[in-house]
Amino acid sequence: MDDDVVHRVLQEGGRDYYQETPSTSSSSPSILQSLPLHASFDRGYYLLVKSIQELRSKKEGIVAVGIGGPSGSGKSSLAEKVASVIGCSVISMENYRTGADEGNDLSSIDFDLLVQNLQDLLKGKDILTPVFDFQQKRRIGTTEIKSTSFGVVIVDGTYALHARLRSLLDIRVAVVGGVHFSLLSKVKYDIGESCSLDNLIDSIFPLFRKHIEPDLHHAQIRINNSFGQSFRDSIYKLKCKSESESGQPVYSFPKKEAQIDNFIEMYLRPPSASEEARVNDWIKVRQSGIRYYLSLGDRRIVDKNFIIRPKAEFEVGRMTLGGLLALGYNVVVSYKRASKSIIYDNLSISLETIDTLSETYLVLRGRDRKMVEAEALRLGITGPWITRSYLEMILDTKELVNRDDDMSQPWTRSPTKSKVEPVLAPWQFISSDGSSIDPSSFRDTNTLQLAPMPDSFDLDRGLLLAVQAIQALLEHKGMPVIVGIGGPSGSGKTSLARKMANIVGCEVISLESYYKSEQSKDFKYDDFRSLDLPLLTKNIGDMRRGRKAKVPVFDLESGARSGFKELEVSEDCGVVIIEGVYALHPDIRKSLDLWVAVVGGVHSHLISRVQRDKSKAGCFMSQNEIMTTVFPMFQLHIEPHLVHAHLKIRNDFDPVLSPESSLFVLKSNKQVAYQDILKLLDPKKICSSAQNFIDIYLRLSGIPSNGQLTESDCMRVRICEGRFALLIREPIREGDFIIQPKVDFDISISTVSGLLNLGYQAVAYIEASAYIYQDGKLLMEVDHLQDVPGPYIQIKGANKEVVVAAGSALELDGSYTTKSYLEIVLEKLPASERNSSGINAQQAARLQELVENIQSQGSSSSSESSPSREAISPMEGVIEDMQSRIKRLERWQAINTVLWTFLMSAFVGYSLYQRKHQ
Repeated sequence: MDDDVVHRVLQEGGRDYYQETPSTSSSSPSILQSLPLHASFDRGYYLLVKSIQELRSKKEGIVAVGIGGPSGSGKSSLAEKVASVIGCSVISMENYRTGADEGNDLSSIDFDLLVQNLQDLLKGKDILTPVFDFQQKRRIGTTEIKSTSFGVVIVDGTYALHARLRSLLDIRVAVVGGVHFSLLSKVKYDIGESCSLDNLIDSIFPLFRKHIEPDLHHAQIRINNSFGQSFRDSIYKLKCKSESESGQPVYSFPKKEAQIDNFIEMYLRPPSASEEARVNDWIKVRQSGIRYYLSLGDRRIVDKNFIIRPKAEFEVGRMTLGGLLALGYNVVVSYKRASKSIIYDNLSISLETIDTLSETYLVLRGRDRKMVEAEALRLGITGPWITRSYLEMILDTKELVNRDDDMSQPWTRSPTKSKVEPVLAPWQFISSDGSSIDPSSFRDTNTLQLAPMPDSFDLDRGLLLAVQAIQALLEHKGMPVIVGIGGPSGSGKTSLARKMANIVGCEVISLESYYKSEQSKDFKYDDFRSLDLPLLTKNIGDMRRGRKAKVPVFDLESGARSGFKELEVSEDCGVVIIEGVYALHPDIRKSLDLWVAVVGGVHSHLISRVQRDKSKAGCFMSQNEIMTTVFPMFQLHIEPHLVHAHLKIRNDFDPVLSPESSLFVLKSNKQVAYQDILKLLDPKKICSSAQNFIDIYLRLSGIPSNGQLTESDCMRVRICEGRFALLIREPIREGDFIIQPKVDFDISISTVSGLLNLGYQAVAYIEASAYIYQDGKLLMEVDHLQDVPGPYIQIKGANKEVVVAAGSALELDGSYTTKSYLEIVLEKLPASERNSSGINAQQAARLQELVENIQSQGSSSSSESSPSREAISPMEGVIEDMQSRIKRLERWQAINTVLWTFLMSAFVGYSLYQRKHQ
């Protein structure tokens, strides 16, 4: 599918998909209604990277890419994500301003210089691009771009697809949506049906339909960015006064140079809003020099001492502010904020002076709640903390709103991305008989229940609603609040649980911790009977009664419990989240306060992949047919429980494609000493493990091929630690790097059996052992492939620069390969030992044995209905063989770790002794 789309993008120089060019008149229907949007942000990013790679391999010289779209659509974010993977130069059209106040006006862009720069670069000449300072409102210098530095250049800007640039671009990308749509939805809701969508666009984005939208119709890749303002990437803030009651500063800024900023912040009230309107219905505008940044209201979550905000601003032009005022919005609050900040280690500490309040505040910010809290303790800053916003403190001095209004929940709705939806109603409570009640006047809080939300929501809105539900339960029902998050494998429930836990500061318990050892060795991970329900029930009961609960720790490598950890619900942690496939089973959910169901994610993408493969093979299957075969346990035993959830979430996020969840990997077969690996890791955080794994490659029979076995036509199933993990898409390879998703998609044996029953054939088999060392930032994996001489080392991390530095420290530069293990194994096989599938006879026999056992075990697993059924697994011989290998590896690894720990300790001790006596 992706290769076909890439070919269509590039064919005949990359002409448009449609022969008829849309009308460019301003009276034509809006792109919001008529433009064919072909891809989500994640898939569009993937297609763009693949298109650049394909075109770069087929043409000489530089590949020029233009990414255009309205302000707030996400085009700059897309350019940054692509640049982090593809070595390229990004030319921002923002730097080609001429100094005019209105940045979205065509006349404010120096097209002559931009066109000349781009032409020179394409001719192989070095160029100087301008640098524009928005505070001084002028150019302050230039930046050199060498034509030989990269083979790709990206032009990013509102007018990047303008007619004067299009002839110079090889690939044209249009991005619409994002917070651009959110603002339109918000304004449409505020003013009602009195104004058409086109008139709204002409009012708040007056240049869009006339000068921006027509150019977007010429894009080859068209992206609808549904991501708006979200708590997925929250900012955690602690705030207090800069001076103590005794007049002493609570923190002394270091002498290093600080960043100075001056802002004007204003809040606009909707035209139809009364004096008592909630402040979250207001629009916030921040002015910095000639730039204007807009966010939709005073959006935040308050939890204990923390103010938690989404990254919620996007840049607009001065005309947008004027358009909002013309539509009847009123400026009700305006103040100046002067800021002095120091940024370090993903944290910032600021002194902020608010002129209206005549007060200076100390603010500590970061993207990790625990890191912010730890830094405050390290600096000796203890508060008292202020959780009220500057707006609320200013409103205390003015008679603008009714102070009886609930200000503790400043965000109760989220504007939609592509259509207007009503304001989200706050959570309602019901009694045990289902009747609505007022929780503040209800005496028996033990019988209080949340009323289920009637609709389903996307992940961003669902995350917010889940946190608000927890806060409502804490307020009206008290501690503890126990949350259950259920859904199929790969739907995103674990990711949602972690994000919720980071916001509210609580513990997450995985149902995987309650596996029974005797069930795990039969691969019964998706069988409800594999859970130790009596222990889970006891743990929940202990937490309810304020006792310490002994939560089991399950070791997936050994397939048995390795111990217990104590968990106590205290004042600091009044919430516990339980996540797992069966978290909403009736026997579990009856003990929970909040039921959250999550569907979609990679679970849905596997179904789409099967449909795509079936189409290639010349047949069609409905989603329901695929679901019944591939996820039999889901339809029978999981899906029926999800409909009872208080909150239903549709997860459209694709961790396989998304640049947000990528790992950068360097792979080499150069020999590296283990002690050199250990030197690169933090000795306080290092942990190691040994694994045995088997990779099976599945390919659908009937898919056309050229006789070569390629990874792109296959799905890889990895059997490791008694579990199955699925990779459904080939990773991106760029330069020395393999860019792969962070997450593994765990599946059951019945899913593998279902794929085989649908016609997938096992065409390749790889057996290997791995030694893994990690410290939270880096993961070092040494893999020994069967029948391949010498080990391979993989360096993995989310930070590309850290991975590069580790590779250089190990002297691996120049030895990297991006080949998959499938390619490596096939290349090592002598032609005389290969059969028609590309594997030797011994491997083919072993593979056939595995396949037969998987089909037998998977079929019996999915057909079981009686809890008393006893069966002997036909896979036990294979499993026991794998487990014995793992145990041998564990013993060897334990000896190896002890020896190296002893040697490293002796080495460090000797070094310290030498230094002391020098």
